Amino acid sequence: MFVETIKTILPILVVVGQVVIVFLIILLLVGHKRWPLIFNFTADNSYIFSFIVALVATSGSLFYSEVAGFTPCILCWYQRIMMYPQVLLFGMALWKSEEKITDYTFVMSVVGAFIAGYHYLLQIGFLPELPCSATGFSVSCAQVFTMSLGYITIPLMAFTAFVMIILLMAIKKANR
Repeated sequence: MFVETIKTILPILVVVGQVVIVFLIILLLVGHKRWPLIFNFTADNSYIFSFIVALVATSGSLFYSEVAGFTPCILCWYQRIMMYPQVLLFGMALWKSEEKITDYTFVMSVVGAFIAGYHYLLQIGFLPELPCSATGFSVSCAQVFTMSLGYITIPLMAFTAFVMIILLMAIKKANR
Protein backbone atom coordinates (compact mmCIF):
# COMPACT_ATOMS: atom_id res chain seq x y z
CA MET A 1 0.00 0.00 0.00
CA PHE A 2 2.77 2.45 0.97
CA VAL A 3 4.80 1.64 -2.14
CA GLU A 4 1.80 2.11 -4.43
CA THR A 5 0.94 5.44 -2.78
CA ILE A 6 4.45 6.79 -3.32
CA LYS A 7 4.47 5.42 -6.89
CA THR A 8 1.32 7.49 -7.45
CA ILE A 9 2.57 10.66 -5.76
CA LEU A 10 5.93 10.88 -7.57
CA PRO A 11 4.44 11.09 -11.10
CA ILE A 12 2.03 13.77 -9.89
CA LEU A 13 5.01 15.73 -8.62
CA VAL A 14 6.62 15.32 -12.05
CA VAL A 15 3.58 16.81 -13.78
CA VAL A 16 3.61 19.71 -11.29
CA GLY A 17 7.34 20.08 -11.99
CA GLN A 18 6.71 20.20 -15.72
CA VAL A 19 4.15 22.98 -15.22
CA VAL A 20 6.72 24.80 -13.09
CA ILE A 21 9.27 24.37 -15.90
CA VAL A 22 6.93 26.17 -18.33
CA PHE A 23 6.44 28.93 -15.76
CA LEU A 24 10.22 29.21 -15.19
CA ILE A 25 10.90 29.43 -18.93
CA ILE A 26 8.38 32.25 -19.27
CA LEU A 27 9.80 33.93 -16.17
CA LEU A 28 13.33 33.66 -17.54
CA LEU A 29 12.33 35.10 -20.92
CA VAL A 30 10.08 37.99 -19.86
CA GLY A 31 9.80 37.89 -16.08
CA HIS A 32 12.41 40.49 -15.22
CA LYS A 33 10.48 43.07 -17.27
CA ARG A 34 6.84 42.05 -16.77
CA TRP A 35 6.92 40.50 -13.28
CA PRO A 36 10.01 41.86 -11.53
CA LEU A 37 8.72 40.98 -8.04
CA ILE A 38 8.10 37.34 -8.98
CA PHE A 39 11.39 37.17 -10.88
CA ASN A 40 13.36 38.61 -7.94
CA PHE A 41 11.55 36.35 -5.46
CA THR A 42 12.37 33.28 -7.55
CA ALA A 43 15.99 34.34 -7.98
CA ASP A 44 16.40 35.13 -4.28
CA ASN A 45 14.94 31.75 -3.30
CA SER A 46 16.41 29.67 -6.12
CA TYR A 47 18.73 27.77 -3.78
CA ILE A 48 15.95 26.69 -1.43
CA PHE A 49 13.75 25.69 -4.38
CA SER A 50 16.65 23.76 -5.93
CA PHE A 51 17.44 22.13 -2.59
CA ILE A 52 13.84 20.90 -2.37
CA VAL A 53 13.94 19.60 -5.96
CA ALA A 54 17.25 17.81 -5.41
CA LEU A 55 16.08 16.36 -2.08
CA VAL A 56 12.82 15.03 -3.57
CA ALA A 57 14.69 13.63 -6.60
CA THR A 58 17.26 11.93 -4.38
CA SER A 59 14.58 10.57 -2.05
CA GLY A 60 12.55 9.31 -5.02
CA SER A 61 15.60 7.63 -6.48
CA LEU A 62 16.37 5.91 -3.20
CA PHE A 63 12.72 4.93 -2.80
CA TYR A 64 12.67 3.19 -6.18
CA SER A 65 15.87 1.27 -5.53
CA GLU A 66 15.73 0.57 -1.79
CA VAL A 67 11.98 0.30 -1.09
CA ALA A 68 10.38 -0.63 -4.41
CA GLY A 69 13.33 -2.91 -5.21
CA PHE A 70 14.18 -1.63 -8.70
CA THR A 71 17.84 -2.26 -9.53
CA PRO A 72 19.42 0.89 -10.99
CA CYS A 73 21.08 0.56 -14.37
CA ILE A 74 24.38 2.19 -15.29
CA LEU A 75 22.72 5.32 -16.70
CA CYS A 76 20.67 5.60 -13.49
CA TRP A 77 23.90 5.59 -11.50
CA TYR A 78 25.36 8.35 -13.66
CA GLN A 79 22.24 10.44 -13.08
CA ARG A 80 22.53 9.81 -9.33
CA ILE A 81 26.15 10.96 -9.44
CA MET A 82 24.94 14.29 -10.83
CA MET A 83 21.96 14.69 -8.45
CA TYR A 84 22.96 13.38 -5.02
CA PRO A 85 25.78 15.87 -4.34
CA GLN A 86 23.47 18.75 -5.17
CA VAL A 87 21.47 18.10 -2.00
CA LEU A 88 24.64 18.69 -0.01
CA LEU A 89 25.79 21.63 -2.14
CA PHE A 90 22.48 23.48 -1.84
CA GLY A 91 22.14 22.54 1.83
CA MET A 92 25.59 23.89 2.66
CA ALA A 93 25.05 27.00 0.52
CA LEU A 94 21.84 27.73 2.41
CA TRP A 95 23.44 27.08 5.78
CA LYS A 96 26.55 29.18 5.06
CA SER A 97 24.74 31.83 2.95
CA GLU A 98 27.09 30.95 0.09
CA GLU A 99 26.30 32.38 -3.33
CA LYS A 100 29.04 30.82 -5.45
CA ILE A 101 27.72 27.36 -6.32
CA THR A 102 25.42 28.41 -9.15
CA ASP A 103 27.85 27.55 -11.94
CA TYR A 104 28.74 24.17 -10.42
CA THR A 105 25.17 23.03 -9.92
CA PHE A 106 24.21 24.37 -13.33
CA VAL A 107 26.89 22.25 -15.04
CA MET A 108 26.04 19.17 -12.96
CA SER A 109 22.37 19.56 -13.91
CA VAL A 110 23.12 20.01 -17.61
CA VAL A 111 25.19 16.81 -17.62
CA GLY A 112 22.51 15.02 -15.59
CA ALA A 113 19.72 16.26 -17.88
CA PHE A 114 21.63 15.08 -20.94
CA ILE A 115 22.07 11.59 -19.44
CA ALA A 116 18.46 11.43 -18.23
CA GLY A 117 17.13 12.67 -21.58
CA TYR A 118 19.20 10.11 -23.43
CA HIS A 119 18.05 7.40 -21.02
CA TYR A 120 14.39 8.36 -21.50
CA LEU A 121 14.70 8.29 -25.30
CA LEU A 122 16.33 4.87 -25.00
CA GLN A 123 13.49 3.59 -22.81
CA ILE A 124 10.68 4.77 -25.06
CA GLY A 125 12.35 3.13 -28.05
CA PHE A 126 13.41 6.30 -29.84
CA LEU A 127 17.06 5.19 -29.69
CA PRO A 128 18.44 1.68 -30.20
CA GLU A 129 19.18 -0.29 -27.05
CA LEU A 130 22.72 -0.22 -25.76
CA PRO A 131 24.28 -3.29 -24.17
CA CYS A 132 24.21 -1.78 -20.66
CA SER A 133 23.63 -5.13 -19.00
CA ALA A 134 26.50 -6.71 -20.94
CA THR A 135 28.89 -5.64 -18.22
CA GLY A 136 27.14 -7.91 -15.75
CA PHE A 137 26.71 -4.91 -13.45
CA SER A 138 23.04 -4.13 -13.72
CA VAL A 139 19.80 -4.42 -15.59
CA SER A 140 19.35 -3.14 -19.13
CA CYS A 141 19.11 0.63 -19.42
CA ALA A 142 16.13 0.16 -21.76
CA GLN A 143 14.08 -1.65 -19.10
CA VAL A 144 11.08 0.39 -17.97
CA PHE A 145 10.28 -0.31 -14.33
CA THR A 146 7.36 2.05 -14.08
CA MET A 147 5.31 4.03 -16.58
CA SER A 148 2.77 6.55 -15.32
CA LEU A 149 0.26 8.62 -17.25
CA GLY A 150 1.50 6.99 -20.43
CA TYR A 151 4.84 8.81 -20.55
CA ILE A 152 6.46 9.27 -17.13
CA THR A 153 9.36 6.90 -16.43
CA ILE A 154 12.07 7.18 -13.80
CA PRO A 155 14.57 8.86 -16.20
CA LEU A 156 11.89 11.42 -17.15
CA MET A 157 11.45 12.14 -13.45
CA ALA A 158 15.18 12.82 -13.18
CA PHE A 159 15.17 14.88 -16.38
CA THR A 160 12.37 17.05 -15.00
CA ALA A 161 14.29 17.66 -11.76
CA PHE A 162 17.51 18.53 -13.60
CA VAL A 163 15.72 20.97 -15.92
CA MET A 164 14.03 22.68 -12.97
CA ILE A 165 17.42 23.20 -11.32
CA ILE A 166 18.94 24.43 -14.60
CA LEU A 167 16.20 27.03 -14.99
CA LEU A 168 16.37 28.11 -11.36
CA MET A 169 20.14 28.60 -11.67
CA ALA A 170 19.66 30.50 -14.95
CA ILE A 171 17.22 32.84 -13.20
CA LYS A 172 19.68 33.23 -10.32
CA LYS A 173 22.46 34.17 -12.77
CA ALA A 174 20.18 36.53 -14.73
CA ASN A 175 19.34 38.40 -11.55
CA ARG A 176 22.95 39.31 -10.75
